[in-house]
Amino acid sequence: MPTLPPEPHRARQLAESFGTDAPRYDRARPGYPEALVARVVAGSPGPDVLDVGCGTGIAARQFQAAGCTVLGVEPDARMAAFARNRGLPVEVAAFEDWEPAGRTFDTVIAAQSWHWIDPAAGAAQAARVLRPSGRLAVFGHVFEPPPEVAEPFAAAYRRVAPDSPFAAAPTRRPLETYQDGYAQVAARLRETGRFAEPEQWRFDTDRTYRRDDWLALLPTTGGLTRLPADRTAEILRAVGAAIDAVGGRFTMRLTTLAVTAVRTGRGRCHDAPIPPARGTGRGMRGGDTVVPET
Repeated sequence: MPTLPPEPHRARQLAESFGTDAPRYDRARPGYPEALVARVVAGSPGPDVLDVGCGTGIAARQFQAAGCTVLGVEPDARMAAFARNRGLPVEVAAFEDWEPAGRTFDTVIAAQSWHWIDPAAGAAQAARVLRPSGRLAVFGHVFEPPPEVAEPFAAAYRRVAPDSPFAAAPTRRPLETYQDGYAQVAARLRETGRFAEPEQWRFDTDRTYRRDDWLALLPTTGGLTRLPADRTAEILRAVGAAIDAVGGRFTMRLTTLAVTAVRTGRGRCHDAPIPPARGTGRGMRGGDTVVPET
């Protein structure tokens, strides 16, 4: 899977590319572990949830099913429209620029999206909108298919898009690289002085992908969303042939990582100014400087 560029919150065009095919994104992207959802809900003081960079509402619907009232904030109007059609109220804005108008929440979640948000401004905004003892939960998947699938993808990508910043990415990265990225998120939360000591969680499942399912997911990732259709098709042909060679399906360990922290009651965090986002002035969108895939 492609690696995100350094400081991904600055990559505005890439961040805005996921709504190109919102229905595909919603169909192909996996949900999140029910154990993670249950743990966040159980550790929050109430049912009011703000979903930051909610995309098509994949995580939000899981929290709704767990009994929560969820509001989404999403900068891509196409993704927001899809989520609304699935029953999620969404306000179109970048999280750093979004005006809560005095509203506060028991929980703020960011599923596969925090890396599109300026880390300092995002942490301050989360503290602003959380009630005392409210919980921030940042989480995402680590997609690492086996070498038999990953290496043909990387070779095809280098061939058809040699000038892309993704072309130089390593074929596979150790899980520790992703964990280090989430540790960076935790460090940012500590710097605010508005959260208790962050926790890092990990959830592992084995997931089997059939050929067509994996080929449906790949175009929703950041390395392919902006490629011309003919180049994407060439990459998918190479990956499809590789999956056919291993029997038409493969099983991989799907790891979901999370950083979560409770907002302390010290001070009037909701009145604290939000630091300006560096670079673009806004965050963009939903396994790197922070390394979850996009």
